[in-house]
Amino acid sequence: MTARRGTVLVARLDNAGDVLLQGPLVRAVAHRAERVVFLAGPAGAEAAALLPGVDEVWTWACPWILGDPPPVDPADLAAFTERVRALAPVEAVVSTSFHQSPLPLALLLRAAGVPRISAISVDYPGSLLDVRHRVDDDLPEPERALSLARAAGFDLPDGDDGGLAVRRPLPPNPHERGYVVLHPGASVPARAWPAQRCAEAVGALADAGHRVLVTGGPGERSLTAAVAGTRGTDLGGATTLPEMAAVLDGAAAVVVGNTGPAHLAAAVGTPVVSLFSPVVPAVRWAPYGVPTVLLGDQDAPCRLSRARECPVPGHPCLASVTAADVVAAVEKLVSA
Repeated sequence: MTARRGTVLVARLDNAGDVLLQGPLVRAVAHRAERVVFLAGPAGAEAAALLPGVDEVWTWACPWILGDPPPVDPADLAAFTERVRALAPVEAVVSTSFHQSPLPLALLLRAAGVPRISAISVDYPGSLLDVRHRVDDDLPEPERALSLARAAGFDLPDGDDGGLAVRRPLPPNPHERGYVVLHPGASVPARAWPAQRCAEAVGALADAGHRVLVTGGPGERSLTAAVAGTRGTDLGGATTLPEMAAVLDGAAAVVVGNTGPAHLAAAVGTPVVSLFSPVVPAVRWAPYGVPTVLLGDQDAPCRLSRARECPVPGHPCLASVTAADVVAAVEKLVSA
């Protein structure tokens, strides 16, 4: 049997959905590490705690990754470096999106004495990386991350299919199973289906005989209330992330944009109607490993722009999707 390594630091410093997609990588590392510490950003820490194989979660607001970054503070960088030095991991696996560089973090980790660092890097890393991995940009994100783990010498245990997963048991779910969840919000506005269309879909799904639960975060209560109206059940701001996982686990299907709950639905094995804005490629970011119906014009002018705000008046890539399209997609998934 291969000897187990010591503590391994796994880093992914952006949003909850991005963290959930690291599940296969984490399980591969955990299969050979004595302990896995996951370094997450503020928006991803709760998701990191849901990943099987994570022993401890660290939260750090990284000034070169976050969309609303804090200023670079030398004292903060020094404190972070000393914390890593005290942890003394035997190695680190730094996961990033294709448009992010792992090298600034690798520099801090190297300064903290981490002896082995692995990452995917387009840029020349000099002495910052021990394993500089290269990948095809059209890989789905979970496969891209798992390929990094394998390049670093970690692989999944026998019987692990490489899908997304969350820790179980999940919290109790007070709702009788079999409903449809509609999640109208998105962390990036360009990826959100218009609120009026969401409200129309709640009514149309109710007319088709479905119970509809509308989910959202604490800052989305006005949105979820407007979308739920009198025909849906408003859960805006009413669930923690583990509780939302339980709600998604009980759904027959989830209607959601390209945002964290899409990946959380995939992680609990629930089919997804994906309202997918093509500002990023669906081949990388569509819900992974579950039955999915992709809606939205994938050839719209915003394609591959990575825009946070829709650059085209009227948001045509998603505004072209109707409530009837969503009902048909839900029926296709439920009947299958």
